[in-house]
Amino acid sequence: MGGIVFLLIASGLMMVYPRAIGDIIDQVLKSGDRSRIDRIALIMAAVSVAQGVAMAVRYYLFTTAGERVVTRLRQQLFSSLMAQEVGFFDERRTGELTNRLASDTAVLQNAVSVNISMGLRNAAQALGGIALLLYTSPVLTGLMLAIVPAVAVGAVTYGRRVRGLSKKTQDALAAANTVAEESLSGIRTVRSFAAERHEVERYRSATERAYDITRHRVMQSSIFMTVASSASMSAVAVVLWYGGRLVLDGRMTAGDLASFLMYSMMVAFALGALTDLWADFMRAAGAAERVFELIDRKPAIPSEGGERLASVQGRVEFQQVRFAYPTRPDVPVLQGIDLKLDAGEVVAIVGPSGAGKSTIAGLLARMYDPQGGSVVLDGRPLGALDPEWLRQQIGTVAQEPMLFATSISDNIRYGRMDATDAEVEAAARAANAHEFISRFPEGYHTLVGERGVQLSGGQKQRIAIARAVLKNPRLLVLDEATSALDAESEHLVQEALDRLMKGRSTIIIAHRLSTVIGADRVLVLEGGKVVQSGNHAALMGQDGLYRRLVERQFVAA
Repeated sequence: MGGIVFLLIASGLMMVYPRAIGDIIDQVLKSGDRSRIDRIALIMAAVSVAQGVAMAVRYYLFTTAGERVVTRLRQQLFSSLMAQEVGFFDERRTGELTNRLASDTAVLQNAVSVNISMGLRNAAQALGGIALLLYTSPVLTGLMLAIVPAVAVGAVTYGRRVRGLSKKTQDALAAANTVAEESLSGIRTVRSFAAERHEVERYRSATERAYDITRHRVMQSSIFMTVASSASMSAVAVVLWYGGRLVLDGRMTAGDLASFLMYSMMVAFALGALTDLWADFMRAAGAAERVFELIDRKPAIPSEGGERLASVQGRVEFQQVRFAYPTRPDVPVLQGIDLKLDAGEVVAIVGPSGAGKSTIAGLLARMYDPQGGSVVLDGRPLGALDPEWLRQQIGTVAQEPMLFATSISDNIRYGRMDATDAEVEAAARAANAHEFISRFPEGYHTLVGERGVQLSGGQKQRIAIARAVLKNPRLLVLDEATSALDAESEHLVQEALDRLMKGRSTIIIAHRLSTVIGADRVLVLEGGKVVQSGNHAALMGQDGLYRRLVERQFVAA
């Protein structure tokens, strides 16, 4: 509201200048009264200072309000993205989503901060100028405003085109940003295959597509602005022609004509600026569609809400579970899986690649919901439980753990954000990580780099285990936790895992079958079904898939 008040003050003061100049021409120059010229000049100087102050306050208030709106919009967008189900991210690439956070909101930022202020200022200037034009000469005003309907119709048509082209431009920029994000995050793979030129060409092609769309949009803008500007200035020329005739006929004073022409120029410039801003607003509308599409999207699996059990024993049951990934709904991954995990039991799941082993872990953490059957924890279907609470009960150690580009301490503390330094160190000791952490010059404050690139595989794995120790979950999922390690690292990691597994219900997913020998039960998956079940000794006594998998590994070794 304050911004609008100062905008009206600044725009109103702007209207003083043409009238003052008209007075000078009509009265002062005729009478030769120097004192009146001095008074008018002083008044205009005072008006200039007041107008400058009002403009500065208006700009500050509108711009800060716009920046606050965009900041909240970015926060809402990121919050909405964090609430989406995992299947949503399977269908969209990271570069596209980060582009909406950065590029789309940047377009909106300019629209809701500076452009709104300028738009209102020019609109007020145009309306005030038209009112004074009508007061000065209704006939000349009618001549000048004859072009407005045609320009308005053109503006609406043009705006629709620009809005569509703007959305296409943002989509093309998102595709280019995705290429850049993939290439930079996978730079080691790119470098190892000497594929730099290929990636540069991919990015060039993506940006050229965006450029072609932008060039088409700019061409549309140029045509419209040319037509609108030419029409406005032509109207001024007609006013000058007809107004000059009125002065010669004595039906209008020279001062009134000068004032009228200045008001006409002010209105013309204001309308010209509004056409430029209209293009920006249409671009912003295209970006807004993309942003609000994500903000308004309801996740298929909510991130919170539901029942929280008073205590967790750790009994898990998969009952005739059928599942296919949302991106490949016609390719079944699990076909009627039955699985039971008692409290404190260790169950290993083995089988060839693509059998559905890791999918079981994803369903347990409710990253996805099955298309058929149900997953039950302590007698309660997962769909009835609070997903946030559920995931707090599950600790996962994956083959390639995700570390953030922060310190070792912060990465371990991700298991429990309110943990003390002493608790972080205790978790690191339990994970056999304290020794190597202590050898770093900065100890627990050592930065690990993007995705933990500055650490070895065994070190990253032990930090992930420390994170799980700190979390202290009732259910533990070990997804190929040692398959990518050398013998020494595997020994240290396995020792830490053995400590972590004590007293917890544990699912071990493994290709390396030596890690599942001590499991209470082994389930063998093939083609999305359980084809064998039993302990290691019993399965080795059967002529089945498990025995063949073990024999192949020993032969390969």
